[in-house]
Amino acid sequence: MSTAMDTESTYSGYSHYSGHSKKAHRQGSRDRHKSPRSKDGSRSEKSVTIQTPPAEPLLGNDASRAEEGQDDNWGETTTAITGTSEHSISQEDIARISKDLEDSVGLDCKRYLGLTVAAVLGLLVFVTPIAFILLPQILWRDDLEPCGTVCEGLFISVAFKLLILLIGTWALFFRQPKADIPRVFVFRALLLVLIFLFVFSYWLFYGVRILDSKDTNYQGIVQYAVSLVDALLFIHYLAIVLLELRQLQPMFTVKVVRSTDGESRYYSLGHLSIQRAALVVLENYYKDFTVYNPALLTASKSRAAKHMAGLKVYNVDGPGNNASGQSRAMIAAAARRRDSSHNELYYEEADHERRVKKRRARLVVAVEEAFTHIKRLQAEEQQKAPGEMMDPREAAQAIFPSMARALQKYLRTTRQQQYHSMESILQHLSFCITNNMTPKAFLERYLNPGPTLQYDRDRWFSKQWTLVSEEAVTSGLQDGIVFVLKCLDFSLVVNVKKIPFIKLSEEFIDPKSHKFVLRLQSETSV
Repeated sequence: MSTAMDTESTYSGYSHYSGHSKKAHRQGSRDRHKSPRSKDGSRSEKSVTIQTPPAEPLLGNDASRAEEGQDDNWGETTTAITGTSEHSISQEDIARISKDLEDSVGLDCKRYLGLTVAAVLGLLVFVTPIAFILLPQILWRDDLEPCGTVCEGLFISVAFKLLILLIGTWALFFRQPKADIPRVFVFRALLLVLIFLFVFSYWLFYGVRILDSKDTNYQGIVQYAVSLVDALLFIHYLAIVLLELRQLQPMFTVKVVRSTDGESRYYSLGHLSIQRAALVVLENYYKDFTVYNPALLTASKSRAAKHMAGLKVYNVDGPGNNASGQSRAMIAAAARRRDSSHNELYYEEADHERRVKKRRARLVVAVEEAFTHIKRLQAEEQQKAPGEMMDPREAAQAIFPSMARALQKYLRTTRQQQYHSMESILQHLSFCITNNMTPKAFLERYLNPGPTLQYDRDRWFSKQWTLVSEEAVTSGLQDGIVFVLKCLDFSLVVNVKKIPFIKLSEEFIDPKSHKFVLRLQSETSV
């Protein structure tokens, strides 16, 4: 009996379809088959979705619908249609997709080629000192002078120095690549060229002066290998300075502005190239900027479209090509109506805030009541528990129906439903129950829009960014440089400013100079 009640409450609290919306669903299906290209599809630069959505949003995405005339029970009669969207594919779309595939193949080839060259050169660096020591022992061992105590001590020195160099190389260079950059990293390429020339010159000297002449001074040969390892350690120190330490001191302040809603952040950067600065900006964007929600931008667009749709222009001079005059007349009429549009905006925002506050209060009360129905059992209480014990997942599924409707309405009112699926909400609820978190901690994710990394990766992650810059992307940052990072839906505009030179002076104050007197007047009460 309790299982049936829970099932019934689950469907009533978190329903995808209602009896009142079956007719609307059939009508929506016919309209969808008539017009495959939707407004959202045409607005997103002809993007083609070739995979099914990874998770189903919380009761669909109704961000494009206007909220005028919606009462508090609008969530009960709304139909959600899920599945892959239908788009018509043109020749331009096919050409763009093929170009993207070619670019991705080129980037993969360039990345693997660079890794292969670096790996071969690194192997050559570690093999060279060992080869310098072993080749005389293999080719003319009988003619070599005996290796004394000093020579044997050099063997230990070479071994430990190579071990230190191996650990340092692993820590500095063997890292998981975070991104594919359009151009090569200049300092890394210069270091590779320097190491190659250095090792090549050592091999050339070794071949001319030792292999050809078959030098019998084995201690000198070992000392030559030790000098090579010492020089390689100094090159590794140079790599640490150029790749890690040089960029630590802040020299520039960058302002990052999102083009759609104007959200901005400031960051301090050191001496970096434009492409590496772009990587730093993107890394900070995913953790600092709130998630991009295009549904919040549709209200102003629909309001402007409604104003322009209410204007009609009549040509009293007869038929003719007077498109520019009609455009000017519509702009002038819209400007005259602007004086009254601010009242509509004010009342619309006030009504939206009132509705959000009301549904927020309902959600907080529903979640607090739901959390009162569960209790963590201690180890000694588990033996004598009167009711059925549940794990965190089962407990989350048991209390979720009582808060599902309030959460659904709040997310749809604040246009966040596309970022929270039912499965993600249950996982978060189970996580909060497991860690004995309060209802306020559970609601924090939904009441306050969080950073982009907080949400499902498949819903926010842009697989490709385009760096647009008037300067070469390998050049360093300079004062006044502006570059743009573009993705499919929006762009990040980055403005670089140099930190000004600060001149700080000193003024000494003698502690004994702090002397005061009490000034009495006739009006004072003292």
